[in-house]
Amino acid sequence: MEDNVKKAGTTRRRAFLKSTGRAVIGGTLAYNMGIVGAIAGGSTNTLKVGLIGCGGRGTGAAVQALRADPDVVLTAMGDVFADRLEHSLKALADEVPTEKLKVSRDHRFVGFDAHQKVIDSGVDVVLLATPPGFRPEHMMAAVEAGKHVFCEKPVAVDAPGVRKVLAAARKAKEKNLSVVSGFCYRYDYANRAMFDRIRKGEIGELMAVTTMRYGTELWSFPRQPGWTDMEYKLRNWLYYRWLSGDHIVEQAVHSIDLMCWAIGNQVPVRATGSGGRQVRTDPIYGDIYDHFAIEFEYANGARGYHFCRQHNNCTNRNTIEMFGNKGLARITLGRHVLELSGRENWTYQGEKNDMYQTEHDELFASIRNGQPVNDGEWMANSTMMAIMGRDSAYTGQTITWEEAINSTKSEGPPHDKLSWDLKWEGPGVAVPGRAV
Repeated sequence: MEDNVKKAGTTRRRAFLKSTGRAVIGGTLAYNMGIVGAIAGGSTNTLKVGLIGCGGRGTGAAVQALRADPDVVLTAMGDVFADRLEHSLKALADEVPTEKLKVSRDHRFVGFDAHQKVIDSGVDVVLLATPPGFRPEHMMAAVEAGKHVFCEKPVAVDAPGVRKVLAAARKAKEKNLSVVSGFCYRYDYANRAMFDRIRKGEIGELMAVTTMRYGTELWSFPRQPGWTDMEYKLRNWLYYRWLSGDHIVEQAVHSIDLMCWAIGNQVPVRATGSGGRQVRTDPIYGDIYDHFAIEFEYANGARGYHFCRQHNNCTNRNTIEMFGNKGLARITLGRHVLELSGRENWTYQGEKNDMYQTEHDELFASIRNGQPVNDGEWMANSTMMAIMGRDSAYTGQTITWEEAINSTKSEGPPHDKLSWDLKWEGPGVAVPGRAV
């Protein structure tokens, strides 16, 4: 157990504080009226950024946002934990110029309402990087306040949350606000080149897609004296599905998003899945599974097969294979290959990029150019696919898309009831064949 326990502030996955070059957007920058109105006071070219969620991913996103544009500053930060906020600020000071960090003491917000205080502090762009159970409320609040949004994946942990995100995305479009998703693989140049070829029919009609996300166990933090039940769960949010959605939603959703992208952003007709807790049975792992296997069926007869697990000392794999009637497309370990029937194989040889940085480069360029980007619908649908697969595995039942997206079941407590003294047990570990 102790091998999985990391000290608070330890660098985690997803390229926390990647060492990348600064992307400079030059030339005369055009603004439309909606964008000018979104910039504080309409009288300055400086874009003010607020960070909501100051863990490893949030800190990394802040670094990338501050490197994406020469005239961007961080002016507000929010988290439920003061220690995490201060650690994040210190880490940022090691990565970006001092003049880009303008977070005064009275703009460091702590508590369950910290997100709203950041949004109301005069920022132009918000970075949403809290545990995903909070994402729908935070995104809606940001859009209603007229803020541009970087929204980490996944965007929700249940269907009511997904529907709220879809509504927020529609509202953002009406307000000419940019919404960029943390589904970073869509911002990788090699992936874009490959999927462009697939869309143009180079492997023919797509018949099946398989994705595998096999990795190790992740971090956990032992309970400390004085921690309430709520604090313990928030510090170990990965292991509670009302906060993370389970690892198929929190982590392996990247692979499901690639499946969704490959099949033209269509949603599946139904899903049938299985899963369970085979290795991670200790109470420190909360109420989530450690493996899943899901079959997605599409209206045109295509099939999608997704497999994921988090087990130590086992073979790791992160692949997607796309089978067409004229060939095969495969992405594995950063290598992109099209195996084409009767023709020479294609392998990506183009420019490589830092996909995490590109997300922010394109977000801030869209704001500057007055041409909003809106990833809202597809990022919500990819999240919903993962939730649909999870719930099929939990129940042992085939679930249709209509049943999944229209579900009224919420995983967590109402956000206005959150407090440090609240105990939220939820339904416990799901047992297939029983109501969940």
